[in-house]
Formats: sequence, structure tokens, C-alpha cells
Amino acid sequence: MKKILAMLLAVMMMVVAAGCGGGGDKASSGSGAASSGGKKITMGFSQIGAESEWRTANTESVKKAAEEAGIELQFSDAQQKQENQIKAIRSFIAQGVDIIAFVPIVETGWDTVLKEAKDAKIPVIVVDRDVKLADDSLYVAKIGTDSLTEGKNVFKWIDEYMTKENKKPRGGTDQFQVVVLEGTVGSSVANGRQKGFKDEMAASPNAAKYNILASQTGEFTRQKGQEVMESFLKSDRDKIDILFAHNDDMALGAIQAIEAAGLKPGKDITIISIDGVKGIFQAMIEGKANCTVECNPLQGPVLMETAKKILNGEKVEKMVYVPEGVFPADVAEKTLPERKY
Repeated sequence: MKKILAMLLAVMMMVVAAGCGGGGDKASSGSGAASSGGKKITMGFSQIGAESEWRTANTESVKKAAEEAGIELQFSDAQQKQENQIKAIRSFIAQGVDIIAFVPIVETGWDTVLKEAKDAKIPVIVVDRDVKLADDSLYVAKIGTDSLTEGKNVFKWIDEYMTKENKKPRGGTDQFQVVVLEGTVGSSVANGRQKGFKDEMAASPNAAKYNILASQTGEFTRQKGQEVMESFLKSDRDKIDILFAHNDDMALGAIQAIEAAGLKPGKDITIISIDGVKGIFQAMIEGKANCTVECNPLQGPVLMETAKKILNGEKVEKMVYVPEGVFPADVAEKTLPERKY
């Protein structure tokens, strides 16, 4: 009887010990820097690709922040295809990761796969771009930038600059002719920047001074930006006054096209773009671009902090924006050494 009681006591002690070291559920967290019920947090992260300097900086920020936070990152590059992102998210669900984060290539088409994540009790964070869903409870938080305000800031700067510099339309008309290099068709960031720009122009007392001559996607890439700018110049070489590029990489490609056409970028054509990468600061220092509106890619630390809070059961804001600024050419030389991307 004593032997039986001893054996039972030993078994009970083993069960208790196993329970103390167990994982718990996804909504609880231990006291460690990146623990979730005593085990390391695993995050599935789907990035859209590597189409620009900005996107590379965004990816590096996420990877570095995960490492510093002690979070295991399952990283997937979608190579600009939504179907690849959906496959990646389903793979994360099958693996049983603790939390999923993704940068949506386009706004729509996410309801089904995010419902699958919710059914699996895996919280989702949307990063950088926006999504349109029938049910906003399918994601817990969105971290990123305000593309609508970025577009508005572009027109505000243009109007102030053209007035201050006493610029005159090149085509001999009363209107400045604007060409626009748009981002990826259907992406929230392209939609927001275009809407913000147009809304601010329509609301301006100087709206009649501006006309959008042409607007076409450059797919957020330098090569495509150059190709589309070449087509703009073939049609309206001596009319274009202003180029608004939805990102810096397209602007840098357009600068090559403008120079090849025998014009001076930054002088014959005023150039403003969005992102704030080092390449455009160098172009401004060389007098080939005029302004960049910042879109901050360094979102990794905020993402990891938010993920931990969610897994700890803490309340988080539905929308978290990172700080951004506006950088004209006259501050480029001073600012470039301080840039982290």
C-alpha cells in the first residue's frame, strides 16, 4: 500500500510540474519579454514584396524589431501577388502561430481568410495599408501611415511653393499642368494619396490654377515610373509643370526620363513625391527634385509592442499612426545624414 501511495504521489507531482511549464492559451502571457503562457511568441508576417527602398526599410524594421523583442518571426514575401498572401496567412493558421500581421497588397478580398484566422482564435494586425471588410472585428489593430493626409500635404506644399517662387505655366496657359504617377491599382495607399491630393486641390482657393493633365500607375517601381514618365513626355513634353509621384522610387525613375528628354528635373518640372527615402534626399541635394512628404516605414517596434499587448489581453487602439513630416529641398543636405532609411 505504501508503494502504491508513493507512486500515486510521484505521478501527481509530475502532472503539477507539467502544468506549471505548459503553454496556456494565445490570449495569455507570462512575465518574459516575449512569452505567451511560458513559450516564445510566434508571429506570422506577410510582406507584399520588395518593390522600393521604402519597402526594404519597412521589412528590415519588422525583422529587427522582432529579433530585439524576442519574437519568432515567420516571414513570407508575397512578390506583389494577393493570392500568395492568402496562402501565407492560411499557412500561418495551420502552423498555429500566436499572432498574424500582414501588409495588404490591395484593400479588398480578405474577408474569408481573416474569418478563418478569427475562427482559429489567432489575432490579426494590419500593417501599413488599409483593408475594406464587411466585419472590422476580423482584425484587432491597424498600424501604419495616413495616406489621405500625405496626399493633402503634397498639394498644400505645391500651392505654397508655386506661389512663393512666382512660377508660371510652361505651356503659356493660365493653368499649371500636373502629371501623376500613381501607385499599385487598388491599393489603399494609392487610393488615399490620390484622394487626399484631389480633395485638397478642389478645396483650395487656387484650384483653378491647376489641371491634372495625365494620371497613370507606375506600380510603385522605379522602372515603371521611368516608362510612364517617358510616355507623358512624348505627348506633352513642353506642357508639364509639376510631377506628383505616389512614391520616391517612381520619382527617381521619372527624373531619368526627364533628363533623357533634355529637360531639367526640379527646374523645368517641379517634382514632389512621397516616402522620404535617402535616394530622393540625394536627388534634392543635386537640384533634381523639390520635396518629399514622409511616409515612415519604421513600423516594426510599434508592431511588436502592439502584438505583445494583444497577447497579454491588454486593450489597444484600433488605428495607430506613426509620426511623419514634410521635407523640401532646402533642408535635404542637413537632413540626409539623420535619415535611417
